[in-house]
Amino acid sequence: MSILDQILEHYSEYTFLLAEGFDDAVIGVDQESWRLIYSVKKCIEILSKDMPYLDAVEYFDFNVAGAYVGELTPIWCFDDFQ
Repeated sequence: MSILDQILEHYSEYTFLLAEGFDDAVIGVDQESWRLIYSVKKCIEILSKDMPYLDAVEYFDFNVAGAYVGELTPIWCFDDFQ
């Protein structure tokens, strides 16, 4: 069972805003704002399956992380510190 599935099952009374195509990048939930937390590293890995790495980073920055869709906008965790 994925982390997202576990969150949705455990917190079924809450409504979460999902970032389409990035279910495998969910790493947790903020229990104060009830927003999903996504791994930026995993999001870029997902995008990199269909485009070069630098294009994936640019696409993520402008089209995903840069999009505000209301108070339930997901939290993007920048977890790639190599």
